[in-house]
Amino acid sequence: MSTFLIGYDLDKPGEKDYTDLIAAIKILGAWWHHLDSTWIVKSALTHVEVRDVLRPYLSTSDKLLVIDVTSDAAAWTGFNQRGSNWLKDNL
Repeated sequence: MSTFLIGYDLDKPGEKDYTDLIAAIKILGAWWHHLDSTWIVKSALTHVEVRDVLRPYLSTSDKLLVIDVTSDAAAWTGFNQRGSNWLKDNL
């Protein structure tokens, strides 16, 4: 299992329904979402496979970033206990 940081910049949030994108992210595996357009997901897929799963839910002008962050090198602040606990347990 790897842990991925998924970030996106959606070009048409008022014009396009991104509900399916969010659903696709959630089914990848255990997920953390405490920032507007940033997710951390634990998945058996590779970073390329994650990108390819999510690509059909994006507009051609949207941007998507998937980075493997499987490591214990992480620091954060300002999140509630539930969010912090998820990071501690999954990074």
